[in-house]
Amino acid sequence: MTAASRFADEQYCYLTTRGRVSGRAHRIEIWFAIDGQTLYMLSGGGERSDWVRNLRRDPIVGVELGGVPFEGRARVITDPAEDERARALVYDKYAAAYSGDLTRWRSAALPVAVDL
Repeated sequence: MTAASRFADEQYCYLTTRGRVSGRAHRIEIWFAIDGQTLYMLSGGGERSDWVRNLRRDPIVGVELGGVPFEGRARVITDPAEDERARALVYDKYAAAYSGDLTRWRSAALPVAVDL
Protein backbone atom coordinates (compact mmCIF):
# COMPACT_ATOMS: atom_id res chain seq x y z
CA MET A 1 0.00 0.00 0.00
CA THR A 2 1.36 3.42 -0.94
CA ALA A 3 1.23 6.38 1.42
CA ALA A 4 -1.55 8.03 -0.59
CA SER A 5 -3.59 4.87 -1.25
CA ARG A 6 -4.70 4.69 2.37
CA PHE A 7 -6.95 7.66 1.51
CA ALA A 8 -8.71 5.93 -1.39
CA ASP A 9 -12.05 5.92 0.47
CA GLU A 10 -12.04 9.69 1.01
CA GLN A 11 -14.89 11.35 -0.90
CA TYR A 12 -12.90 14.35 -2.11
CA CYS A 13 -9.38 15.51 -2.55
CA TYR A 14 -8.16 19.07 -2.67
CA LEU A 15 -6.09 19.97 -5.69
CA THR A 16 -3.96 23.10 -5.67
CA THR A 17 -2.63 24.44 -8.95
CA ARG A 18 -0.64 27.60 -9.60
CA GLY A 19 -2.58 30.31 -11.45
CA ARG A 20 -1.27 30.55 -15.01
CA VAL A 21 -1.52 34.36 -14.99
CA SER A 22 -1.52 35.38 -11.32
CA GLY A 23 0.88 32.74 -10.03
CA ARG A 24 -1.32 32.43 -6.93
CA ALA A 25 -2.45 29.12 -5.47
CA HIS A 26 -5.83 27.94 -6.78
CA ARG A 27 -7.44 25.19 -4.67
CA ILE A 28 -10.45 23.11 -5.66
CA GLU A 29 -12.35 20.22 -4.10
CA ILE A 30 -12.77 17.39 -6.59
CA TRP A 31 -13.80 13.76 -6.94
CA PHE A 32 -10.91 11.38 -7.44
CA ALA A 33 -9.76 7.79 -7.48
CA ILE A 34 -6.31 6.51 -6.70
CA ASP A 35 -4.36 3.61 -8.10
CA GLY A 36 -0.92 3.05 -6.57
CA GLN A 37 0.99 6.32 -6.83
CA THR A 38 -1.39 7.89 -9.35
CA LEU A 39 -4.47 9.95 -8.55
CA TYR A 40 -7.14 10.24 -11.26
CA MET A 41 -9.74 12.97 -11.78
CA LEU A 42 -12.23 13.83 -14.51
CA SER A 43 -12.67 17.41 -15.66
CA GLY A 44 -16.30 17.96 -16.65
CA GLY A 45 -15.28 21.28 -18.22
CA GLY A 46 -12.56 19.59 -20.23
CA GLU A 47 -9.70 21.79 -21.39
CA ARG A 48 -11.73 24.90 -20.50
CA SER A 49 -11.53 24.20 -16.76
CA ASP A 50 -9.36 26.71 -14.99
CA TRP A 51 -7.51 24.03 -13.05
CA VAL A 52 -6.70 22.11 -16.25
CA ARG A 53 -5.41 25.26 -17.93
CA ASN A 54 -3.29 25.96 -14.84
CA LEU A 55 -1.72 22.51 -14.71
CA ARG A 56 -0.97 22.65 -18.43
CA ARG A 57 1.14 25.72 -17.66
CA ASP A 58 2.73 24.35 -14.48
CA PRO A 59 2.25 20.63 -13.82
CA ILE A 60 3.60 20.70 -10.25
CA VAL A 61 0.52 20.55 -8.03
CA GLY A 62 -0.43 20.02 -4.42
CA VAL A 63 -2.94 17.38 -3.38
CA GLU A 64 -4.51 17.03 0.04
CA LEU A 65 -6.02 13.68 1.01
CA GLY A 66 -7.61 13.29 4.42
CA GLY A 67 -5.78 16.38 5.64
CA VAL A 68 -2.39 15.07 4.51
CA PRO A 69 -0.54 17.09 1.84
CA PHE A 70 1.23 15.49 -1.13
CA GLU A 71 3.06 16.99 -4.08
CA GLY A 72 2.72 15.62 -7.57
CA ARG A 73 3.09 16.17 -11.27
CA ALA A 74 -0.19 16.51 -13.15
CA ARG A 75 -0.82 15.53 -16.75
CA VAL A 76 -3.72 15.18 -19.14
CA ILE A 77 -4.01 11.50 -20.02
CA THR A 78 -3.35 10.63 -23.66
CA ASP A 79 -2.80 6.86 -23.52
CA PRO A 80 -6.08 5.09 -24.47
CA ALA A 81 -5.68 2.28 -21.92
CA GLU A 82 -4.92 4.68 -19.06
CA ASP A 83 -7.76 6.93 -20.24
CA GLU A 84 -10.25 4.07 -19.85
CA ARG A 85 -8.73 3.04 -16.52
CA ALA A 86 -9.09 6.57 -15.13
CA ARG A 87 -12.70 6.87 -16.32
CA ALA A 88 -13.65 3.49 -14.88
CA LEU A 89 -12.00 4.09 -11.50
CA VAL A 90 -13.56 7.51 -10.91
CA TYR A 91 -16.97 6.57 -12.29
CA ASP A 92 -17.16 3.31 -10.35
CA LYS A 93 -16.25 5.07 -7.11
CA TYR A 94 -19.10 7.60 -7.33
CA ALA A 95 -21.86 6.32 -9.64
CA ALA A 96 -23.68 4.04 -7.20
CA ALA A 97 -24.05 6.69 -4.48
CA TYR A 98 -24.83 9.62 -6.81
CA SER A 99 -28.51 10.42 -7.35
CA GLY A 100 -28.06 11.35 -11.02
CA ASP A 101 -26.72 9.59 -14.08
CA LEU A 102 -22.96 10.02 -14.48
CA THR A 103 -22.72 8.05 -17.74
CA ARG A 104 -22.33 11.10 -19.98
CA TRP A 105 -19.80 12.67 -17.61
CA ARG A 106 -17.80 9.43 -17.62
CA SER A 107 -17.52 9.43 -21.40
CA ALA A 108 -17.15 13.17 -22.08
CA ALA A 109 -14.98 14.47 -19.23
CA LEU A 110 -11.24 14.99 -19.66
CA PRO A 111 -9.18 12.47 -17.66
CA VAL A 112 -6.29 13.95 -15.67
CA ALA A 113 -3.65 12.12 -13.64
CA VAL A 114 -1.41 13.30 -10.84
CA ASP A 115 1.66 11.17 -10.27
CA LEU A 116 2.42 11.51 -6.58
